[in-house]
Amino acid sequence: MSIRNFSEDTLTAEVLRRMENTQDPRLKEVMTAFVKHLHAFVREVRPTQEEWFTGIQFLTETGHWCKDGRQEYILMSDTLGVSMLVDFINYGKTAGATESTVLGPFFVEGAPDLPLGANIARPGTPGEPLSVTGTVKGTDGKPVPGALLDVWETGGDGFYDVQKGEGTNLRARFTADADGKFHFKCVLPVSYPVPHDGPVGRMLTATGRHPMRPGHLHAILSAPGYDKLVTHLFVRGDKYLDSDAVFGVKDSLIVDFRKQPSGEYAAHYDFVIKRSGSK
Repeated sequence: MSIRNFSEDTLTAEVLRRMENTQDPRLKEVMTAFVKHLHAFVREVRPTQEEWFTGIQFLTETGHWCKDGRQEYILMSDTLGVSMLVDFINYGKTAGATESTVLGPFFVEGAPDLPLGANIARPGTPGEPLSVTGTVKGTDGKPVPGALLDVWETGGDGFYDVQKGEGTNLRARFTADADGKFHFKCVLPVSYPVPHDGPVGRMLTATGRHPMRPGHLHAILSAPGYDKLVTHLFVRGDKYLDSDAVFGVKDSLIVDFRKQPSGEYAAHYDFVIKRSGSK
């Protein structure tokens, strides 16, 4: 029996009752939990009408800031720690495998396929030269021949190519050789601010937080029969490792980027991916 004269105590139950005919079980589960938690939030903070409208305006503006090269909702998810929480729930920590971390808002599908040893930085790209080497192995210690390595990063000025609008730069895909080995050239990762000129930036400022990320190189590893791995390689010694704006740092992903006598930097990392269905 429906209720017409709702109260603070009865409204939630009626909203849930009206969703009882939801056909998709997972949608029903998600929406039921969402309504319960949203109503509980409102009861806890007891917002004024003006405060509630301010929240709606914030979400509306966040959507307006989403465009090619800028996904403000992913940025909001990242800076609130939600992206990493979803990552923990879905991937956790697999014994022997490289740990995962956030995808971030600047991944682009269809990066160019380059031969091993190529430089992903165009001539004139700001930044110190870096040579990266490593292998891709399974948790059994055996190499994964032909594993695909999708990498991207900022330049030494702290900007991704999509932020500058100057075409594809500092991103590429490499195929590991028959021994699972890879090598390529790029620039030394530097710490940089997440975009903070929009609503998410104002949220960070209002809550007394900085927008900085420690220097890192993004990587996605994939191979037939293996789970895809989304991860970073962080620069050891970066001053923002303990206060990453998106909570993505894990000790196992912190790597030495050493300056060589030639003046070039070098880093080495052996990625370990797990077979699909394994734990």
